[in-house]
Amino acid sequence: AKVCPQNAVEVDPGSGIVAQVPTRCLGCRYCMAACPYHARSFVHEPVTNQKPDVPRGKGCVESCTLCVHRIDRDQIPACVEACAATGHKAILFGDLNDPGSEIARRIAEVTTTRVRADLKLGTAVHYQGL
Repeated sequence: AKVCPQNAVEVDPGSGIVAQVPTRCLGCRYCMAACPYHARSFVHEPVTNQKPDVPRGKGCVESCTLCVHRIDRDQIPACVEACAATGHKAILFGDLNDPGSEIARRIAEVTTTRVRADLKLGTAVHYQGL
């Protein structure tokens, strides 16, 4: 977030989610170079049929927001909802600080890995089976 000259990358203080503010992004791609996960992409083509909660645009950088607009409405991210709808439990989402939550129990029971744990960034995304 610190590399962006336009302050177009923000870290939500409550959730820690790193989000792009597309209306501020000028497409310099500094954030892409600085992202240790290589999880940002540049929009090269015009985007049609915009969704009001997640605007996108040619010339901007974007990344997964974990559907923060849904989280703000006490919903789960769309990928978690879609995964559950198919009967799978491959993606879980919840409060890691609540020891009674399904995600906290799973992490306590199963060995998980954080991508680029060597950077000691304290990310909250855990992977099983890596």
